[in-house]
Amino acid sequence: MSERAIKLEHVRETIEFPDYLIKKDGKIESYKNFQNKVLKVVYSEQDNFINVITVIWK
Repeated sequence: MSERAIKLEHVRETIEFPDYLIKKDGKIESYKNFQNKVLKVVYSEQDNFINVITVIWK
């Protein structure tokens, strides 16, 4: 996240309040617009835990 200048607050907001989601292969792709960029967070949910796999600006 630090290499890509992504704040933890942005990741949380993307997971909790996404603009749209794509579910595939047991993973969830969550997208959220922040000003002129879109944050993509890929994660999975297991036993009430969220496992973030990757985050990237699109």
